[in-house]
Amino acid sequence: MQTSIKFRFIQTNGIRLRVAIAGPETGDPVILLHGFPEAWFGWESQIVALAAAGFRVIAPDQRGYNVSDKPKGVAAYRIDHLAADIIGIADALGYERFCLAGHDWGASVAWWTAQEYPERVKKLAILNAPHGEVMLRQLRKDRKQRRKSWYMFFFQLPVLPELLLKLGNFQAMTSQLPRLPQAEYDRYRAAWGQPGAMTGMLNWYRAAFQTRPKVTKPGRIKPPTLVIWGKQDRYLSYEMAQASVEKCEDGRLVTIDHATHWVQHDAAERMNALLIEHFYE
Repeated sequence: MQTSIKFRFIQTNGIRLRVAIAGPETGDPVILLHGFPEAWFGWESQIVALAAAGFRVIAPDQRGYNVSDKPKGVAAYRIDHLAADIIGIADALGYERFCLAGHDWGASVAWWTAQEYPERVKKLAILNAPHGEVMLRQLRKDRKQRRKSWYMFFFQLPVLPELLLKLGNFQAMTSQLPRLPQAEYDRYRAAWGQPGAMTGMLNWYRAAFQTRPKVTKPGRIKPPTLVIWGKQDRYLSYEMAQASVEKCEDGRLVTIDHATHWVQHDAAERMNALLIEHFYE
């Protein structure tokens, strides 16, 4: 039976986010958070698999992305605001506790959400993104990682990154994605071309450099955590994977040797099985 994905807009944390929802209404909730420069449909394979396994799957276009709201100003994209968006989605849908998975920037939001709202997150899954403290330490000490992260520094400039990334019908953007059918690239271009989307997306990077919200609940990550890492990631050093697991009270690392940063695309079936197993346990 084909999985039906429905959409609705949810008011949360002072903004409106569009969410994709699939799976039985009585299923345990799983929230999936995309990274840069994706949208809800970057998770489509996982949405279908998790819904078929009986989970209620919620995948938002996060703030600044696609057709969700794009508040003005860099400060609107602080990590604590991004995490509060997710708690607001869960509240609006009536979920006291939920499983949470994130990739790339979505994983950064997932780390923060699990840190600050441990009582809300039943299980956590992280795809190719280090714990925030691990990333900061790596940037300070490792010249190789700073070279890999050159684009983060470039994105701090006003206006110019937006202009360059739009050139050639977003050629620089599509060249960074994994190999996808042409129709999928068209979906991405349509999302990036939404009014204000490019600035909203880049403001996540700007806020990370310019704002430093305080962790109010320091300590190790409490929810059981699965870190999945595509070892061919050219943006993030693999050594950060185990260091991030060590930030968890109950953490486990699974490495997928052939996969890149885009692990949920490169190894979709393996990814689906790992998430289902982790969230069922």
